[in-house]
Amino acid sequence: MLTHLYIKNFALIEELDIDFHTGFSVITGETGAGKSIILGAIGLLLGNRAELRYIMQGKEKCIVEGHFNLQGLHLHDFFQQNDIEFEETDCIIRRELNVNGKSRAFVNDTPVSLNAMRELGIKLIDIHSQHQNLLLANEDFQLRAIDTIAQDSTQLSDYQNTYSSYIEVKKELEQAKKELEDIRRSEELLRFQFQELSAAQLDNCSQEELEQESKTMSHEEDIKRELYATEEELTNEGTGALSQLRSAGNHLQTIASLLPQANEWISRIESCRIELDDLTRDFSSTAENISYDPRRLEEINAQLNTLYSLQQKYHVQSVEELISIRDDIEQQLTVIDTGDEHLRKTEENVNALYQSCLKKADLLSKERQSATKAMTSDILSQLQLLGMPKAKFEIAFDSKPLTIDGADKATFLFSANSGQAPQPVSLIASGGEIARFMLALKALISGIVRQPTIIFDEIDTGVGGSVAEKMAQIMLTMGQTGRQVICITHLPQIAALGQHHYRVEKTESEGSTLSRMQYLSADERVTEIALMLSGHHVTQAAIDNAKELLSANKTK
Repeated sequence: MLTHLYIKNFALIEELDIDFHTGFSVITGETGAGKSIILGAIGLLLGNRAELRYIMQGKEKCIVEGHFNLQGLHLHDFFQQNDIEFEETDCIIRRELNVNGKSRAFVNDTPVSLNAMRELGIKLIDIHSQHQNLLLANEDFQLRAIDTIAQDSTQLSDYQNTYSSYIEVKKELEQAKKELEDIRRSEELLRFQFQELSAAQLDNCSQEELEQESKTMSHEEDIKRELYATEEELTNEGTGALSQLRSAGNHLQTIASLLPQANEWISRIESCRIELDDLTRDFSSTAENISYDPRRLEEINAQLNTLYSLQQKYHVQSVEELISIRDDIEQQLTVIDTGDEHLRKTEENVNALYQSCLKKADLLSKERQSATKAMTSDILSQLQLLGMPKAKFEIAFDSKPLTIDGADKATFLFSANSGQAPQPVSLIASGGEIARFMLALKALISGIVRQPTIIFDEIDTGVGGSVAEKMAQIMLTMGQTGRQVICITHLPQIAALGQHHYRVEKTESEGSTLSRMQYLSADERVTEIALMLSGHHVTQAAIDNAKELLSANKTK
C-alpha cells in the first residue's frame, strides 16, 4: 500500500510531503483545488506519460516519490528479474522530469524502464477515474472483468499460447503460398538460368588461373625468347655472370691465406653463384615446358568468354557471385519442387492448431459461464445495498470468431427498475446507476485480486443522500479487509465515513497560485464537512449536522 507521497514542483504543487494510511481515506476540496493534480502525480509513479507542462513554471524539474509497503504481495520475483534490491516494508518509487524533456524512473534508487515501472505499478495501485465508467460499453473490458472474477488465468494463458501459435503458423502458410505463387511465375526462367549456370562448371573454377594460362600460351614465343636470352646472359662462358663469379672467387682465393676476410667473401660469392645457377635451370625448364596448344587455348578462351558473358548478364564481377546466384536459384527450384508438400504439411499444422484452439476456447467459455453465476449474484447483492432493490443483472454470452481472448462475446445486461427487461448496461443506465454498478464490480474484483491500493476519483457522480452513504459503506468495508481505499469525493455523506480525511485547497501567494494537501484533525474534519454541507458560509446548523454525521458513522 501507499504509505508516503512526496511531490516537488509538480503543476501547482510546490512541495507536498504527506503520509497515507490503511483502511478507508477520503480526499475533499473545492472543484479546481488540485485533487486531479494529486492523481496525475501518482499516475507518474505508475509509468504514465510525462509531459513538460507538469513542471511548475520557472522550475528546472519536478519530482514525485512514493513509498510503498509490499508485505504479502509476493513481488520478490519481479525485483529479482529486474535486478532491483527488494525492500518489503519501504519500497521507494521515484519519477523525475527535467525541462529538457528527459524523464527518469527509479525503484529503490535503481534506474528502471517505464515498462518495468508500469509492471510494478499495476500491481500496487488501481485508479478508478470517472471516465472509466465508459468502459462498461467496452466488450473487452466486460470479458476481462469476467476472467478476473473467474480466476481462469491458467486456462486463458493456455488458450492464448495455442492461439498465438495458430496465428503464427497461419501467417507462415499465407507467406509460403504467396512465395510459391511468385516463384512459379518465374519457373521457366529459373530453370533456364540454373541450367545455364550449371553448364558453366563454376565449381573449382579459377578465373585468374584461366586468364593467366591464356595470356602465357598466347605469348609463347616472346616468353621463350626472353627466358633463353636471360639464361644466355647468365651462363655465357667468359662474359656470363656465372663465369664472372667463378673468376672473382679465384682471385680472392689467392689472397685467402693473407686476408682472413677473404674466405667469408668467397663463401658469399659461392652462395650467389649457386642461386644464379638454380635460376638458370628454372628459366630453361620453364621455357621447355611452355608449349602452344591451339586446342587448349581455344578451350580456355571459350570458358573465359562464357564467364565474362555470364558476369555481364547477371551484373556481377566474380565466379563466386555467379555460384551464389546459381545456388539461390537452386533453392527456389527446390521450393517449387517441394512446395506442394510443404503447403500440405503446414495446412495440416494450421488445422490441428485451429481445432486445439476451438477445444481450449470451449473449456475457457465453460469456466467463464460457470463463474458468472456467482458473479451476478454478488453484484445484485451489492446493488441492493446501493439502493437498487429491483435491479436485474445478467450476462449474455454469444459466440464469435476466434480472437486472442477466446470465442466469447459477453454483454452485461442491466435493469434498475421492475418491469423493465435487462438491456446492455451502457445503453440504459443513468450516470448514478453506472457509478453504483462500477463500484459493485470493483468491490467484487478487488476482493479477488487483492489490489493493495484502490483510488476512486469521484465515483459518487450522480448520486447523493442515502445512496452515497451506502457507497461509502462499501468502500469502508473494502478498506477493512486489509486494503487501502482512497476516495476523492464532493459528498459529505462519503467524507464523514472516511477513517482518514485529507483536504486539498488552492491558495494565492505573491502573484502565484499553489495547491496544497493536508491531513485533517477531528475538529478540522467537522469544519470541512460543514463547508461541504452549507457552502462557503458555515452555519451552526451545518456544524451540528457535520458532528452528527461523524458521530453516527463512528458506530458503523
